[in-house]
Amino acid sequence: MATLAPEAPSGLDLFVAEAAPGRARIDLHVPAIHCAGCIRKAEGAVRALPGITHARVNFTTRRLTAEWTPGATTPEAIVAALAAVGFEARPFAPADVAASGADPASRRLLKAMAVAGFAAMNIMLLSVSVWAGAEGATRDLFHLISAAIALPTVAYAGQPFFASAWGALRQGRTNMDVPISIGLVLAVALSLYETFTSGHQAFFDAAVMLLFFLLVGRYLDSMMRDRARAGVAALLKQSAPGAMVRAPDGQTEYRPIDSIAPGMTILVPAGSRVPVDGLVLEGASAIDRSLVTGESLPEAVAPGGKLLAGTLNLDAPLAMKATAVGEQSFLASVVRLMEAAEQGRARYTRIADRAARLYAPAVHLTALLTAIGWLLAGAGLHQALVTAIAVLIITCPCALGLAVPAVQVRAASVLMRRGILVKDGSALERLAQCDTVVLDKTGTLTLGRPVPAGRLPLGPTDLALAAGLAANSSHPLSRALLAAARAEGVTPTPLENIREHPGLGLEATHSGVTLRLGRPDWVGADTPADASLLSLAFRHGDAPATLIPFEDPLRPDAQAAIQRLKAKGLDVRILSGDRDSAVAHVARLLDIPLWAGRQTPGDKLAAIQALACDGKRVLVVGDGLNDAPMLAAGHASLAPASASDAGQTAADMLFLTDSLNAVPRALETAKRADTHVRQNFIAAIGYNVLAVPIAIAGLATPLIAAVAMSLSSVIVVGNALRLKVPE
Repeated sequence: MATLAPEAPSGLDLFVAEAAPGRARIDLHVPAIHCAGCIRKAEGAVRALPGITHARVNFTTRRLTAEWTPGATTPEAIVAALAAVGFEARPFAPADVAASGADPASRRLLKAMAVAGFAAMNIMLLSVSVWAGAEGATRDLFHLISAAIALPTVAYAGQPFFASAWGALRQGRTNMDVPISIGLVLAVALSLYETFTSGHQAFFDAAVMLLFFLLVGRYLDSMMRDRARAGVAALLKQSAPGAMVRAPDGQTEYRPIDSIAPGMTILVPAGSRVPVDGLVLEGASAIDRSLVTGESLPEAVAPGGKLLAGTLNLDAPLAMKATAVGEQSFLASVVRLMEAAEQGRARYTRIADRAARLYAPAVHLTALLTAIGWLLAGAGLHQALVTAIAVLIITCPCALGLAVPAVQVRAASVLMRRGILVKDGSALERLAQCDTVVLDKTGTLTLGRPVPAGRLPLGPTDLALAAGLAANSSHPLSRALLAAARAEGVTPTPLENIREHPGLGLEATHSGVTLRLGRPDWVGADTPADASLLSLAFRHGDAPATLIPFEDPLRPDAQAAIQRLKAKGLDVRILSGDRDSAVAHVARLLDIPLWAGRQTPGDKLAAIQALACDGKRVLVVGDGLNDAPMLAAGHASLAPASASDAGQTAADMLFLTDSLNAVPRALETAKRADTHVRQNFIAAIGYNVLAVPIAIAGLATPLIAAVAMSLSSVIVVGNALRLKVPE
């Protein structure tokens, strides 16, 4: 990492990199950031420093990236500026994300939501008695009990909104939490006045119920952030915590990954993940690069070969020279790609959010104008406020609050019965808008499990001998051969003097005869005619070598699913890290003219972003860690249950069956759900169009307001229950 601030005295200069010629960069972890207000405050404090050219916070990983002109400021000044506005900062390390659990703010929201829900149920029970005609001392007692429940509930559960509103007002601006807080405080204050003056009306039930629904929405949004953070954490678990380092004098010692520097010699045992990026110095082996490319066939490496952090060394020990560590490694670059993709998706605005931006200000303006109108008409202050509060109650956004989640819960429930797990309800809205589908090949269009292509071309004796060799290998094709032999009832033959040739195959003797199983050119077989097929070869003594072809079979219903997507007018493409020949073969089988092979995670992400820039809304379907950035970047995303941890956590939905029909089924269900959501909004708005004039005219009693509010919610839920999943 290039150091650009040698004058810095505290060691932060070690974490300063060159962002571009004449520009320095540092990445800081700011764990206390928990909301959009925190982001604005932290970025603003850094941007106020001289020479700062860029300051951006990623909410998912709490990473603040700052860039500046060298000499104009220092990393210490940046950390001090953050401390001045209440944020502790330290150099960013991927381990900070991998070790972090759920956001503490999510737990606080969950507790507040539980308190508000419990209080709302109890206050509603008391309100039923008042609506039923309780009078005098009985009514006053019920109002007092409701007040005793509502006051601490609003004070505790309303903190997320009150704190946000106060922070906005202190900075001379407003946000959605300002009218929410005003409404809550006004409803509770007037209810207290009614309670202590033996009034007939109190609105504790409406205030607490409104607070509950608001917290439900806030908690669901926080859960989405936690899932995004879990995706990055799952990716980082692929990295090794440390490695064996060999000193120039030949001594070896274990070092934590943070203390490994470029140029060190690292020992990588067979069966271990490569800890850092580097080049092979000694040894030869086969490397499982499916983490990077998605390709199931291991790649042979020898001295000079390139190794990437997170890939798996299968066959033999290696010595490597570290070339990139920490933030410069492959895994760290994938984390940055996922961060950038997640920020892009965060710009999406949900239907409910768009409605709330108009609805809440309109409701509060209507209530204010109602109070002013009654005052101008000669009514007293009490009557004007009571009528305005009635407007707030009858227009309580319970129906709007249920319009989206009721449909999403129903859609998630019926999809789950069809083997599709919905992780993020907002993904249904995004999925309904998709017009392009981009699929990975290995493990997505195919099962990712190689099997022999046709019948095994070996007799029972040779098959038992080949299975005996395969039983001593972890190679995917060897495991597939062994499984196929056992499926035919063949028992592997015990062998002697088994020797493994890294990257080539296995050799053994049986009854004094040499056996070989491995790469066709090493065994002595001809190259397979079909370049899309994987293959092993087996030779028994001096007999001609036998080629054993393998294929990665398509998922069940893959052809029908692709045709179903095309019939809906969607543009279908393949992006894969696999060999061009293998990708072309699958594209021909599925009649998909647009495809690309040998794609890195960065290539895939760039392709998705290019499609988005062209106005496309892309549904991404993939399974590997190399697919995680494009899964996060897609307008919506699905992954099979067999996907990697990072792939599963980056995707919006998982399909739990082998059938690819899950993709068009989920998309068609999302479109139906979108229709039901819009119907719910029409019903909720129509209710308000009818109810608001009644409330403004002062004709709505608390009982009428409560019944009308409940009826609108029942209609919305009933419409959601009509949703069905297509076959």
